[in-house]
Amino acid sequence: MRRVLIIPAAGRGSRLQADVPKVLVQVAGRTMLEHLLIKYRDYVSAVVVVVSPGAEAGVRAHCRTLGENVVTAVQHRPTGMLDAILAAAPAAAALNADRTWITWCDQVAIRPATVARLAAVEQDHADAAIVLPTADRADPYIHFLRDPSGRITGVLQRREGDAMPPVGESDAGLFSLSPTALDVLGVFSESVPTGGGTAERNFLPFIPWIAQTTPVHTFPCSDPFEAIGINTPDDLREVERFLARQVGA
Repeated sequence: MRRVLIIPAAGRGSRLQADVPKVLVQVAGRTMLEHLLIKYRDYVSAVVVVVSPGAEAGVRAHCRTLGENVVTAVQHRPTGMLDAILAAAPAAAALNADRTWITWCDQVAIRPATVARLAAVEQDHADAAIVLPTADRADPYIHFLRDPSGRITGVLQRREGDAMPPVGESDAGLFSLSPTALDVLGVFSESVPTGGGTAERNFLPFIPWIAQTTPVHTFPCSDPFEAIGINTPDDLREVERFLARQVGA
């Protein structure tokens, strides 16, 4: 199966108090980007990294030092993950992949077992528009709403001011999209509003939107901690401890 990986990475890392683009922040001795390139290299044929205009040269230079050949796409304004993915979509579509994987640049805690399961599940559910791992977490940042049949019907987002349950089902910042899903993402974008709390256009509401007409398949992460993204210095320390435990095990 031919896959392309999109890494939205136009964030500045300001909450991390970083002096480099977020994707170049060091986590346990490697940049976030290096962690991701290593994690997914056996599964994807090409990588598209979405960068801000000022970060493109630095990201390209870093990839050269790693011996990695990646495509960059520029997100000119920080208007959210939906627009970041749309910026990469033409380059991804030109690669004529069977599936497009997307991972947020700070989701470096995803375990190899979860990546391998994503590859297996998407082949077992070839009709699925989207396949994604999820995790049940206390005090969730994201929570998917489902109907009695299990279909995802909505998504609550704490960053947008939604009232959250004590325990929720969260994404892990990793998604597999069919070519059709990538195509209709543009259709979805024509009507999606900006978030009331962030004034950004998020990708996650696309999941219940497409689930109305096309199957979406989820499976549990190997470890709920995999769903954590690195947004603050505390997150960074937590993820570094998690990675150290995996190496020790």
